[in-house]
Amino acid sequence: MVFALQLTGLRGYSQWKDFIISPKGDTLNRVDKQGQKQGRWVNHVDEVRGEPGFEEEGVYKDSRKEGTWRLYTLQGDLSGVEFYKWGLKDGVCQYFGMNGSLQREESWRALNPDKLYDTLEIEDGEHPDHYRTVIVKNEGAAIKDGVWKFYDPFTGMISRQETYTLGKLENAGAKTTAASTAPKTVAKPKEVLDFEKKIGKKKVKVQDGSVY
Repeated sequence: MVFALQLTGLRGYSQWKDFIISPKGDTLNRVDKQGQKQGRWVNHVDEVRGEPGFEEEGVYKDSRKEGTWRLYTLQGDLSGVEFYKWGLKDGVCQYFGMNGSLQREESWRALNPDKLYDTLEIEDGEHPDHYRTVIVKNEGAAIKDGVWKFYDPFTGMISRQETYTLGKLENAGAKTTAASTAPKTVAKPKEVLDFEKKIGKKKVKVQDGSVY
């Protein structure tokens, strides 16, 4: 019976060209026989020319990032939460400071990379809650779309915000009033609170499980 289970495990791994095993026994960083990244991955980026290094974890589907990706400093602190579709940023992405405070929110719209042109629904500025369909040429990158918010690290209030419509900046350098931006309470974002519940710092150690 043990021998049969071992064979089953080997057959499962045989579909991967390369992979690593986490200390918890999870299979990470899988590359299939076609050379495509699949499933859960952890990427490590070293510091380069003064730019801080980081680690990120999330899911690949056919070598494209998909769904929620979390970014960490090399010290293990949560520094960002990004959302992807078709390998491009899509939705509201959040970035945090060293103390877990929200620094900025970016709003993105992904285009289907398999199409030369994509159709998107956008809200009519003159008629709220009314939408129109636009055709956008795919330049191979996500489009800034929506409100970008920048927060004061000391007060937690919005210090500046920018509004984009399909990549076009509508109100460059616009500032908001304290009355409209002051939060009822200065609280850490849910993602940070969830992260702080975990024991210890985020650090992934792996062992090589390459299959040739």
